[in-house]
Amino acid sequence: MTYTVKEIFYTLQGEGAQTGRAAVFCRFSGCNLWSGREEDRSRAVCQFCDTDFVGTGPEGGRFTSAKELADVIDGCWTGGVSRTDSEAGEAAGTLVDSTPQRGRKYVVCTGGEPLLQVNESLISALHQRGFEVAVETNGTRPAPGSLDWICVSPKAGAPLVQTTGNELKLVYPQENAPPENFEQLDFRHFFLQPMDGPHTERNTALAIEYCLRHPRWRLSIQTHKLVGLR
Repeated sequence: MTYTVKEIFYTLQGEGAQTGRAAVFCRFSGCNLWSGREEDRSRAVCQFCDTDFVGTGPEGGRFTSAKELADVIDGCWTGGVSRTDSEAGEAAGTLVDSTPQRGRKYVVCTGGEPLLQVNESLISALHQRGFEVAVETNGTRPAPGSLDWICVSPKAGAPLVQTTGNELKLVYPQENAPPENFEQLDFRHFFLQPMDGPHTERNTALAIEYCLRHPRWRLSIQTHKLVGLR
């Protein structure tokens, strides 16, 4: 199998239950709910995506085997420094230590829709290199059973196939996707994440209000955007 990847980079997880954790992000190209092209957004099932997942970039590519892709991901962990950290170190005239010294290696498979490509072969190759493997998915495809962390972000108008996992992260508000439709599903964590865009401030206030009235839900903020991380 060939894996098509937009970008691979080392950073901190910015949202959800793993916020603040060092991670390699592997962003797979392609999605089944939107082409990624602006001219198609108004006709897409998911119209609010804020991520570029089209094609391959200079930090991505096409990988002909799970081993090849896992090796590149592993190299990002052992040698990766976020761009913000590198610039900060240079500005201070100091050397930034580029090798994480403690903590289990962690990779987040995201997209686009990563479960169009992530399979048992890739997960096994990453496990062999000591990684805990997470996926961020729209839930329209079943997740491989060997994943260590499953984050599902349902989209209104899309069938929800993956109804179990570690965290459910609902972008809020979505017409025809109220939180009460999902709160009985088998997840450990339930998050509302304010929809980004021109109405972010209003959406954040609505999410806060909902979480206060329904304490099962917790607020997820995209902290990486606040501090300037990728």
